[in-house]
Amino acid sequence: MKVVFSPEFYRVYSHEPAAEPGRMEAIVKELNNYAFVEPKPAEEVDVLLVHTRRHFEEVKRDRDVFELAMLAVGGALLSAEIAFGEPSFALIRPPGHHASPDSAWGFCYFNNVAIAVKKLLLGKKISRAVIVDFDLHYGDGTANTFRDEPRVRYYHMSGRNIEGILEFLEKYEYDVIAVSAGFDRHRDDWGGLLDTEDYTEIGKIIRDLAEEKCKGRRFAVLEGGYNHEVLGRNVKAFLRGFD
Repeated sequence: MKVVFSPEFYRVYSHEPAAEPGRMEAIVKELNNYAFVEPKPAEEVDVLLVHTRRHFEEVKRDRDVFELAMLAVGGALLSAEIAFGEPSFALIRPPGHHASPDSAWGFCYFNNVAIAVKKLLLGKKISRAVIVDFDLHYGDGTANTFRDEPRVRYYHMSGRNIEGILEFLEKYEYDVIAVSAGFDRHRDDWGGLLDTEDYTEIGKIIRDLAEEKCKGRRFAVLEGGYNHEVLGRNVKAFLRGFD
């Protein structure tokens, strides 16, 4: 399994919780047994697969945000490529699942996972995909992106309903599982709902269904998770099941 990461993601690009100093460090510290690979920034043409020109230019106005957002998209793209040989996790920021084609909010700018899935589709590497989102918050940007796209199914976990992920993945056919991995649902984070061990169970469910239904192809990208004291352990727990 590969972890896609660049030291550039340590940069504090705004005053948002997702950009706080120490957040990425807390995760990297826990993942020292994994092989890390470094991404390159995405190209403009990649972002425009999902987003409008107007939105792209609006994000571009803030140089610090823009540079990191483009690198985050590049990390998701690389993670999606790696998934065809082994599972991967894009340890990136800013997050993306609140970014719709022509707007964004919730600490997001470009929709990393949506762009990665769209590029796989347009490149004919896959003919259908599912996106599992276990962040505390509904990924409205991802849902909006694929609302009229029958080849992509989006699922957002509700409450503590881990079993719902299994039911969703058993229901459909797909060539890859993409995951919006948010850790703010933890009992010591904003959501107060899940234990650390629950993330391992989520990872196992996704791993097992990927192995059964799409040749093991799976990748995940970081979304939320804001309590640095538990964030690294939660990510590690997820990868333990996901790998």
